[in-house]
Amino acid sequence: MPKITEMWCYAIYDKDEDDEGVIAIGVTPLVGADRDRMESLLHPAQFVADVHGKPVRLYRFTNRELVRTVEPIEPERTAHAARQDVD
Repeated sequence: MPKITEMWCYAIYDKDEDDEGVIAIGVTPLVGADRDRMESLLHPAQFVADVHGKPVRLYRFTNRELVRTVEPIEPERTAHAARQDVD
């Protein structure tokens, strides 16, 4: 799998240009890491535009910034935490 150097999303305005959101079909957001993926999501994006009567925009984000790394927990701690959740 190649390194992700950009992210893409389909978005729609709600009330105005300052009220914007990423489109989702069910719980699946229309996002991807390359143009081919976004082209494969064009029909769902068109459906949303038609249903809401508003334009849907495709955005590409290219500024990559590492914000956080989530490290795996050791198996013993994970098992202990799972047991605590049950109690």
